[in-house]
Amino acid sequence: MTLSLCVREPFQDDGGRRQFRFGVAATTRLPGVGALCPFVSEHGAVAVQSHVSQWLGDKTLSYLADGLAVDDAVAALLNTDDNRRNRQIHGVGRDHSTAVTGSQCVDYAGHHDGNQFTVAGNLLVDDGVIDATAAAYESDAFGEKPLAERLIQALDAGVDAGGDTRQAVTVGSAAVRVVSTDESGHRKFYNDLRVDASETPLEDLQTTYEAALLGYEQTKAAYGPDS
Repeated sequence: MTLSLCVREPFQDDGGRRQFRFGVAATTRLPGVGALCPFVSEHGAVAVQSHVSQWLGDKTLSYLADGLAVDDAVAALLNTDDNRRNRQIHGVGRDHSTAVTGSQCVDYAGHHDGNQFTVAGNLLVDDGVIDATAAAYESDAFGEKPLAERLIQALDAGVDAGGDTRQAVTVGSAAVRVVSTDESGHRKFYNDLRVDASETPLEDLQTTYEAALLGYEQTKAAYGPDS
């Protein structure tokens, strides 16, 4: 299984300017998903899975930075990709979304395009995994909790709904990454986290997130918000 969620949340800052939060979270029943699947910038969030491709993820973000819509960017890149039937790629830009599941991705493989967010997975027990992930995110979209925490919880709902078909593989991984256009370069520790190898990757990612959030708040209290 690789299950992932990409999100765009527009908001207004204190000066009334329109800003964006982009987030992506992923989990799989293999080590190292954070190094291979999630891509995010101030222009959008993308996940590349099934047959992963660093080049495809990086190039999609590059096209978004140049002003191309995410659906057009992905379509153009897949048109030149000889391995496109094995790709699963989805994501959001500032105004559009896209989700593509190649014809040779291993069943159950599918996706949900909610415009403001996308969910995709492969090697799932059934389509209920994607439905549960989407429903969990939608139930708390734009909520008071930080986006990183809500992304982890949405993936957890998908895993609870059945998750992976590969029961013989016990070691997995999970990752969450969030970029906000109003951060002005100030790093928030809890917005870029990975658990690379664990038998309980989402549980460990949640624990890591809570520790990183605590560390961020402690640092801000001790040294100021710009530290």
